[in-house]
Amino acid sequence: MRLKNSQKLILFTALISLANTACTTEMEPETIVPSTYTGTASLSQGMATVTTENLFECSNGREAPVGISTALDGNIWTVPAMVNFTDNSFPFASDLYNPCSGIMFNSENEAVAAMADDEIIEVDANGEVITAFVFADNYFEMYINGIPVGKDKVPFTQFNSSILRFRVSAPYTIAMKLVDWEENSGLGSESNQGSSYYPGDGGMVAVFKNESNEIVARTGSDWKAQTFYTSPIKDLSCPTENGSLRLTNNCNIEGSNDGSSYYALHWDLPTDWYAAAFDDSSWPSATTYTNSEIGVNNKASYTNFTSVFDAPTEDAEFIWSTNVVLDNEVIVRFTVD
Repeated sequence: MRLKNSQKLILFTALISLANTACTTEMEPETIVPSTYTGTASLSQGMATVTTENLFECSNGREAPVGISTALDGNIWTVPAMVNFTDNSFPFASDLYNPCSGIMFNSENEAVAAMADDEIIEVDANGEVITAFVFADNYFEMYINGIPVGKDKVPFTQFNSSILRFRVSAPYTIAMKLVDWEENSGLGSESNQGSSYYPGDGGMVAVFKNESNEIVARTGSDWKAQTFYTSPIKDLSCPTENGSLRLTNNCNIEGSNDGSSYYALHWDLPTDWYAAAFDDSSWPSATTYTNSEIGVNNKASYTNFTSVFDAPTEDAEFIWSTNVVLDNEVIVRFTVD
């Protein structure tokens, strides 16, 4: 049967439409999110693609990789966090106790006496000099009123502690990015206690003193804390959310030797999370942890300075989000009045 020209045109148009539909289907695959997950996070599964094998080398320290995780929804995430470690414009904190650099003071007084005036970061020209003492497991970046005043010199291990000085006028807002580093990039875990995929834990404690050596701020439950990267998650039905609370306290934290199929939860950081004007009123309060829960009683980078961190009348507490094991990127904030 011979087709008329009009029939040929209709057939040709139909074939082109069918081909375009097929191409579109192939280029835009359907995003499949497991039905067991009901939260707001972007989900990734499995190991990240490592882009930096080791951010920092230290004798007897663990490698600190940086990776890229592609989520099921197509979003791209830097894990364990996007940090400013290699940005020279963001100042390093000074060493309080650092086995990697060999600078290891025995007391706060020794450390303060060794600091030079050019290590003071100016936030307000007519402000008071504040000295901050920080122990972070593993890494921190600190902003005061949106100004970078210091970052950790050691992303992962060995365990270290830091001292920072900045000039500022009250009131001022402290904002810190905290990162629990990972050996298994994208899976929040490391080789430990006989397991290849063992979830590490975090924790941060800080004390801020004025020029009269008086404590003007210390970490505790009056700080705000929000998590933005959680891993490893073995069962997607265990994470829950209640308002701004991102909860994983019922999730399994046991180690294993095969975590290649575990999931991770990612949330976008607000673009101005470090600014004084950022509204953190809806964020959860920081959760506090004891020294034994964090495991610092055998670490000289902490125990050499218990006169600061564990002051008899003004004891600073370790803080983190609601899960110090599974939450790997946490933002904490506090305003000093």
